[in-house]
Amino acid sequence: MGEAMSRARPSGRIESWFGSQQFFRLWIAQLISATGDWLGLIATISLAGRLSEGTEGTAIALVLATRIAPGFFLATAAGVIVDRFNRKRLLLMCDIGRALVMFSLPFVDSLLGLIIASFLLEIFTMMWSPAKEAIVPNIVPTEKLTTANSLNVAAAYGMFPVAAGLAALLAKMAESLADEGWVDTWRLNEEGLAFYVDGISFLLTALIIWTIAFPARTREERRGEKSGWDLGGAWRELREGWRFIAVNPIVRAVNVGLGVGVIGGGMLVPLGALYVDELIVGDDADFNLVLFSLGLGMAVGVVTASLLQNRINRSAVFPAVLVLAGGALLVASSSPFLSVVVPVIGVVGFAAGPIYVLGFTLLHENVDDELRGRIFSALLVLVRFCMLFALAVAPLVSEGLDTLSNRWWEGDIHIFGLTVLAPGVRLTLWLSSLTIIGAGLLASWSLRAGSGAYLGRDSAPIQDRASEAAALSEDRP
Repeated sequence: MGEAMSRARPSGRIESWFGSQQFFRLWIAQLISATGDWLGLIATISLAGRLSEGTEGTAIALVLATRIAPGFFLATAAGVIVDRFNRKRLLLMCDIGRALVMFSLPFVDSLLGLIIASFLLEIFTMMWSPAKEAIVPNIVPTEKLTTANSLNVAAAYGMFPVAAGLAALLAKMAESLADEGWVDTWRLNEEGLAFYVDGISFLLTALIIWTIAFPARTREERRGEKSGWDLGGAWRELREGWRFIAVNPIVRAVNVGLGVGVIGGGMLVPLGALYVDELIVGDDADFNLVLFSLGLGMAVGVVTASLLQNRINRSAVFPAVLVLAGGALLVASSSPFLSVVVPVIGVVGFAAGPIYVLGFTLLHENVDDELRGRIFSALLVLVRFCMLFALAVAPLVSEGLDTLSNRWWEGDIHIFGLTVLAPGVRLTLWLSSLTIIGAGLLASWSLRAGSGAYLGRDSAPIQDRASEAAALSEDRP
């Protein structure tokens, strides 16, 4: 690791901004890959609707469930693969595999075929993401990890508008190609063009990654790569990864903070527009303005975290921004005035933006290479599960609390002589706010429960991770 860091020391303009030439190329590859991911998702939803035969909502839900479900059962196993095999080759294999799936999708004519293709696509993506995350600390100096994670957030989520615009452009192109025989042969309709472009984007990503010289792994790591498919060893490594999550206070804090925080924040997605419509007084109610404030706040928060990366105690700021986000959401969901909600939601975004960045940075700094794939796979599947849980449960909780509010308080709560409307949507957002605050407190407790070696602004990774991992697996045969 030390040699990798010395090679990655900033020495030029690109190095000073991105940490290293290798990460700059990897980031460009991620930009292209993220654009392809969003474009493919848009086209997949469109194709699912066209193949639905009158049950569009059910068809789309089935396809999206197929994109989500594999992570619940296979993500940790994918983490073992990431830790045991050459990560550059794994990235290349996944990109080529995704390209082949995309090139086949224009010829899919059934919902079952789309579901199978979506499943295969998710398997490749499930290995690509943790492999990329596991590589980052090997090519970026420690003091640049926060900036690197900020750039990763921008690449992952900032390309959605680009992909949406590209999808619209491809739809216009498909209209101009209508009524041509070769167009039908090669399925150059709206979705087909999007899938072809998406496949090309993955091939381009693979080409960029192929040109990157990643630092060589240690002898022990290479031994893991050569060990092949030892199922007993793979199962022991799975247990080792989960036990490491349980006993390491920083890893546990990040998983608890992000997981529980996502449950609280995810409830805002299906309920935000309903809250604005039902509870904001005046004619200026506009949920798009609320979304703009949230996005702007997140952007400012991410930039601020990057600028202050070497001046902040990450292990202290991470739970603090969770509490701040929950508190601001509590204030916003208590106000009926858009003039209050918009700036306070901006504060929610300002606090939420660094949560992902700081959490991933803490993991990059405190998890050694041989465990990193499993740790990130576990975190990604946890966040995915929590988001799905929040999206599914929030409307049900809102309806249930609405019924209870009308039965117990006739929809109003009287506090200190004030009458506060308390429909289910407001009560649910209050609950989500308290959930985020609770996530911050749990993360803070987890960090305080650890020894002082885990804490501090520049907390170094735990030394002799191999011996610690061995201690975690004393029951190995």
